[in-house]
Amino acid sequence: MSATQTFEFQAETRQLMDLMIHSIYSNKEIFLRELISNASDAIDKRKFLGLTDKTIIQESNNFIRIEIDKAARRLTLTDTGIGMNRDEVVTNIGTIAKSGTKEILEQMKSAGNAADLIGQFGVGFYSAFMVAEKITMLTRRADSPTGVRWVSTGAGTYTVDEEDKPTVGTTIILDLKPADAENGLPDFCDEFVVESTVKKYSDFIAYPILMKKEVFKTVGEGENAKSEKSIEEATLNSMKPIWTRAKSDVKDEEYNEFYKHLSHDWEDPLKVINYRAEGRIEYVSLLYIPKRAPFDLYYTSFKGGLQLYVKKVLILEKAEELLPRYLRFVKGVVESADLPLNISREILQQDRHIAAVRKGLTTKIISELTALMEKERDKFADFYKEFGPALKEGASTDYEHKEKLSGLLLFASSNDAEKTTTLKEYISRMKPEQKDIYYLSGESRLTLENSPHTESLRAKGYEILYLIDAYDEIVLQNIGEFDGKKFKSASKGELDLADEKQKEKDTEKLKEADKAMGPLLGSLKEHLKDQVKEVKFTSVLVSAPSRVVGEEFDVSPYLEKILSRNGEKVPPRLKTLEINPEHEITKKLFALYDKNPGAAELADYAQILYGHAVIADGGELKDVARFNKALLAVATKGLG
Repeated sequence: MSATQTFEFQAETRQLMDLMIHSIYSNKEIFLRELISNASDAIDKRKFLGLTDKTIIQESNNFIRIEIDKAARRLTLTDTGIGMNRDEVVTNIGTIAKSGTKEILEQMKSAGNAADLIGQFGVGFYSAFMVAEKITMLTRRADSPTGVRWVSTGAGTYTVDEEDKPTVGTTIILDLKPADAENGLPDFCDEFVVESTVKKYSDFIAYPILMKKEVFKTVGEGENAKSEKSIEEATLNSMKPIWTRAKSDVKDEEYNEFYKHLSHDWEDPLKVINYRAEGRIEYVSLLYIPKRAPFDLYYTSFKGGLQLYVKKVLILEKAEELLPRYLRFVKGVVESADLPLNISREILQQDRHIAAVRKGLTTKIISELTALMEKERDKFADFYKEFGPALKEGASTDYEHKEKLSGLLLFASSNDAEKTTTLKEYISRMKPEQKDIYYLSGESRLTLENSPHTESLRAKGYEILYLIDAYDEIVLQNIGEFDGKKFKSASKGELDLADEKQKEKDTEKLKEADKAMGPLLGSLKEHLKDQVKEVKFTSVLVSAPSRVVGEEFDVSPYLEKILSRNGEKVPPRLKTLEINPEHEITKKLFALYDKNPGAAELADYAQILYGHAVIADGGELKDVARFNKALLAVATKGLG
C-alpha cells in the first residue's frame, strides 16, 4: 500500500469550484445529471477502448447504481465504466478539463467510430460540491490491478491513497449537506427526490440507472390480507427516447402522454411534429403545438424553450435559443451531437450550429402550421384564437419568414360576416383595377361597417379588412406589403380609387365646389382652429357629411386609445376635416353662411360636423361638453 498523499487543487480549479457552488449552476439538483453523465461517458470509453486494447477488461452487464443511506446522509453512485489509475486521478480531478474525453473523441474520429460521449469528467464532477460536505471517490481502471481512493471537502486540498477495490469502475460517495428547501437544496436522501431528478434529467441514458426502493405488496386474501415491505432494485430510467423512434412505432397515446409529462398540460396537444435533420448538422426533434395558450404566454416574463438533449442527456430544460421568441408556445425536445456547450451546459454558445437548428426548426413549424391552415381550417382557426398574437409578433419581427408568417394571419373582413380571411384569399378576390389591400381599425365590426371611411370603398365593391384588434394596425405597418400589394388604411392619406377619367371628373367637381362654397371652408376652419389641421371638400364620401383623415403614418384613433390606456404617450397630431360637398347639410350650411357669414350657429355646426366625424372614426372628443352644448343649441333652434 502506498502512503496517503495530500495535493492542492490548481488555482483555476479552486476558482471553478467556487463558481460552481455559488453561481454557475442555477439548479443544484443537476449535480446528479453531471455524475450520471460522467458514468455513462466512462462506460462508453471502456467499451470503445476494449475493442482494440485486450488489456481492457470488458463488462457484459453495464449499469449505473445509486444507493441511499438515510442514517448517514450519504448518497453513492457506482458505475461499470473505464475507471482511473492513480496518475489519472491526480491529473484529471486536480486540473480542469483533463478527463481525456477530448483525446478519446479524436481517436474515435480517426477510427471512424461514432459513440455516445459527452462532457468532461473534471468539470461536471465538481458540481457535486454544491450538495456534499465531503466527496469520496473509489476508482479502478479496467487494466489496473489496484484501485485509488480520492477524498476532499472542496476546501482547497484533496488526498489520494491506494484502495483495494475488487471491481473495475468508479464509486462516488457523497456525504450530503443538510437539506435546505428554502435555499434550493432538496433532500437527496429522499428516494422520491432522487428518482424524480433522474427521470427529469437522465431518463434516456443508454444504460440502466438502478436504485433499491421500498416496495409494499399485499399478500393473502380477505381477512388474512396484509401489507409486506420489501427492498427491490428498480430501473429509474426508460432508456427509450420516444423522439428517436420511427413514427410508425409510436402510438398516438404515447405521444400524448409524453407531451403531458413534458408540459404538465391536462389536454392532448393540437399537433405533433416529428422532424429529423440530416446532413452537415444532424439532429432529431419532437415538437408539440398545444391547444391552449398558457395564461402568461404574452407576459414579458414568460420563458419558453425546448428541452435540449445531447447524447441522451438533458442539457437544458428550456433552451430559448433554439426557437425565435414568437414561437415560445411550442413544446418539445431536440437532440443533437453537434451542439457546442459552455462549461455548465446551461447556456448554449451562439454559433453556426445553433443558427442552423433554429432555422430548421422554425421553417418546419411554419410549414406545418401552413399545412394545418390549408387542410384543416377550423382546427387552425381554433389555434389562431389562442396563438394569433404570437404569429403577428413573428410577422412583424422575423424578416426572413415574414411572407409565410403573414400568410398565416387571419382577419375579419367585409367579405363575410362570420368567416375570417387570409391575405392570400383577400388578394384572390381583389378587383382587376384594385391596387392596395384596404383596412380600417375600430372597436367593433358594427362601428367599422358604418364608418364614413368605407363608403367609397364599398361603393367600388372593394373588400376591407376590419382590424378589431388595435395592434393589427401596427402589424400591417411593419409588414408593409404582401405578395406585392401594399396595405392602405381607409382613414389615412388620400384614397386613390378612381381611374384617370373619373379622377378628372372628381377634380372638376371639387373645383366647382371650392368656387361656389369655398368661403364656408374658411369659416369652419376658423371655428375649429385648435382642433383640425385643415378643412377641405372631398369626393370619397357618399352618404356621410364629414370625416376626419390622418396622415399616412399617424396611428388610428382606436390604436391611440389603446396605447393611452397602457400608459404610452402618443404625440398629438391634428387631422384634416373633409366635407362632403354633395350632402344636404353642407348645402344648407353654406346657405346660412352666404346669408350671414357671422351667424353664431356656424360655430355650433362646425363642432357638430367635427364631432360626428371623430365619433364615427372611433376617436374620443377632447371637449365633450363643447360638442354637447353645440348639439343642444342646434336641436333647440330646430324645434323653435
